Amino acid sequence: MQDRHTSLNQPLILSGKMAGKSFKLNRLIRAQMLLGLGLLLPISTSFANTAQILTQTDEQPVVLPTISLNAEANSRLAGQLAQTSHVGFLGEKKFLETPFQTQAYTDQYIADHQAKDITDVIAKTDAAVFSNGVTGAWGENYYIRGFASSAGDMSMNGMFGITPFYRTSPEMFEQVSVLKGPSALLNGMPPAGSIGGTVNLATKRAGDEPLNRFTASYMSDSQFGGHIDIARRFGQDKAFGVRLNGVYRDGQGAVQHQDKKTELLSLGLDWRGERTRVSADLYTAEDRIDGVTRGINLAPGIAIPKPPKPNTLLNPDWSFVHSKDKGAMLRAEYDVTEQVMAYAAYGQSKTDYQYNGTMLSTVVDEKGTLNNRIGQLAFDQEKKSADVGLKAKLNTGALGHDLVMNATYYKHNQNDYGQRDVNGAQNTTNIYNPVWGKPADLYLPFLFSSSLETRSYGVADTVSMMRERLQLTLGLRYQQVKTGNYDESAVTPGAAIVYKATDYLSVYANYIEGLSKGGQAPATAENSDTVFAPQKTKQKELGIKLELDRFQHSLSWFDISQPNNYLDNADNYYKSDGEQRNRGIEWSFAGNIINDVRVLGGVTLLDPELAKTKAGENQGNVPIGFAKHQAKLGVEWDTAFAAGLTLTANMTAVSKQYINAENTLYAPGHTVYDIGARYRVDAVKVPMTLRAGIHNLSNKAYWGMPQLSNLALGAPRTYMLSATFDF
Repeated sequence: MQDRHTSLNQPLILSGKMAGKSFKLNRLIRAQMLLGLGLLLPISTSFANTAQILTQTDEQPVVLPTISLNAEANSRLAGQLAQTSHVGFLGEKKFLETPFQTQAYTDQYIADHQAKDITDVIAKTDAAVFSNGVTGAWGENYYIRGFASSAGDMSMNGMFGITPFYRTSPEMFEQVSVLKGPSALLNGMPPAGSIGGTVNLATKRAGDEPLNRFTASYMSDSQFGGHIDIARRFGQDKAFGVRLNGVYRDGQGAVQHQDKKTELLSLGLDWRGERTRVSADLYTAEDRIDGVTRGINLAPGIAIPKPPKPNTLLNPDWSFVHSKDKGAMLRAEYDVTEQVMAYAAYGQSKTDYQYNGTMLSTVVDEKGTLNNRIGQLAFDQEKKSADVGLKAKLNTGALGHDLVMNATYYKHNQNDYGQRDVNGAQNTTNIYNPVWGKPADLYLPFLFSSSLETRSYGVADTVSMMRERLQLTLGLRYQQVKTGNYDESAVTPGAAIVYKATDYLSVYANYIEGLSKGGQAPATAENSDTVFAPQKTKQKELGIKLELDRFQHSLSWFDISQPNNYLDNADNYYKSDGEQRNRGIEWSFAGNIINDVRVLGGVTLLDPELAKTKAGENQGNVPIGFAKHQAKLGVEWDTAFAAGLTLTANMTAVSKQYINAENTLYAPGHTVYDIGARYRVDAVKVPMTLRAGIHNLSNKAYWGMPQLSNLALGAPRTYMLSATFDF
């Protein structure tokens, strides 16, 4: 984190009646002046040039001391978190004025934590986001407020369908925002049906100053990489901007026999006129993992086994997952008047995916014998997305209105290929000493085609009163969903209110609904590829937010209910049965506890349960795969003994997660510690920042629950190094 500095470098000159008078200020008067200024400024205000003020004459005006203000902002302003968060089509909103729980991470936060994907960003210190800690999986894997989220539901600059499908490297983004809870009104229906929250990725833009930045990186055991970031602005008033990012990483990770390769090239263009703004983003990305972590299942009657060494690969070392993504989007904004802005955006993306490895790995005895069924999957998907809208500010008497309306369109077509169970390609080994045979020959016959098409029309009005201290948002969205045999529509309302009791305290409440396409049975289920009808989710939330000069807190209570979808281990059928209800209390905080020591973290207490189940089966039980309690803490200390040196530490504590609907088996809770340091050197011709980190410091072996199996090993101790040069 860096402090934000504001300097008044020009001396304060007293002229007019003061000039020509000979006077002196005694120490008491000078002290009172400084004290008075200090009371008006933040706690960290400092003063320079406090030499005695000399007697002045008409020819020499009175000159007061030069004052340097070192205004230390709270953590949102100091580099880790952004000042505003993306709130769907409502736009960017400040912390105290947002009637939802949000978190917005900056590109500085991404770089300082050496994040390799979006999960690394959003799950590090946010206790409302759960990640199983697995590395080298087939895709990103996280939950928000107890509900599984899909990486394919991330939006880019507010629009779905443009980001990479399974894993996204974060170097092309300047902000990663998390909006917690259902958000059909604000965003439209996420294509893959995520309802616990949505993640928006804001692409980088060129700043007014030229940028030439290179980062070299290393991750244990032998993965090396580089990231180049170049930006320029051209033309009159620097109207045209170009931002280029390129990434390459390759080599073996901390898990034995697991290699990871990432390639990314992105180009961000923008033009800003007097009333018009146009931007374009293009990228191509490739992600490959050899030795994929897919996880293991337990045969009926088998207890949770003791985890093997944390660097053990529990799936074939010859397995691989390979994704190629490319996308482009164009956005234009036009200020019709000073109060009305119209915009339009369009984007397309394409994904090609291949997987060869275990489709189902099952522990069949107490000794850890592991039976593997091999499967091969591939798909190609093409997506199109569009968003047009209008934003207007107007007044009706004492009331202010922020009116927004938009129409969205999304469509994807997908072709699937492969074999769900490769005949003769089975393997038996042991989780404590896995030995893998020869790879199965890749054969990918056509299986089926599928599509999803959605249209929506949304309108909302934020009414402000009492000098904008009280803000009420009301809105509706009409959504059409067409997929498989379903062609249905729904109206999803939303209402939110926020009251700024003081300049540093606000309270809020919201009711909002979510809409998702029905669940789809996984390939391993007996009813594989079965698709259920679209489903509604409802959230009620109350919260309070406090923002001081050096610290901020938010505390909320929420209640979310949705139809329950799950894979029943008893008969291996994917089912939609009853209702899942997640109630919880969420506390998050960020800021300085003392000078030069910053914290970022929170605690979530979740009470998820299965309600209204068929014939009362498993009624009241905890849904599969959820941690009821999470606590996270990140600490940074700018040391006094070495200028530019910052020491860091992180803690993640997670409670147990049930892996069956009967709640008889669970992955035990665990606590993982990380440490790190970074050293910034500015007093050189080429400013540089050196970073080092150790994840899972104690090399703890623990089970996490992935989304497509019962158990997977959390990442082992991992060393990370990077060096960033601005040249």
